[in-house]
Amino acid sequence: MPKRLAIGVVTSDKCGKTRRVEISRRERDPLYGKYIRRRTVCHVHDEKNESALGDTVEIRECPPKSRTKRWELVRVLEKSRLIDLVALRASQKRRRHEEVTEKVGDETIEAPSEST
Repeated sequence: MPKRLAIGVVTSDKCGKTRRVEISRRERDPLYGKYIRRRTVCHVHDEKNESALGDTVEIRECPPKSRTKRWELVRVLEKSRLIDLVALRASQKRRRHEEVTEKVGDETIEAPSEST
């Protein structure tokens, strides 16, 4: 019997070699006929840590790897376009610090540090 394949989005990559993937679908309510968004959460084994938060991935059913992991990563279909805000702010702060030190020139006056 062939293994089931599914496509989903990585919603957590905090554990080593484990990803939380959500497979979303729309179902029609039997009584009201309204379409409802549903999701299935799968814990996926990612041996090489290829995927990251927000990536679209293809996964395949496999024998149990642990209590919750019953899927394995096949490939990453699309990389995430999410922006890491912490890294962006740190680079902006570093750039401002460099500009201030360039303006000072030969003097060894340091820029005031931001304390928050």
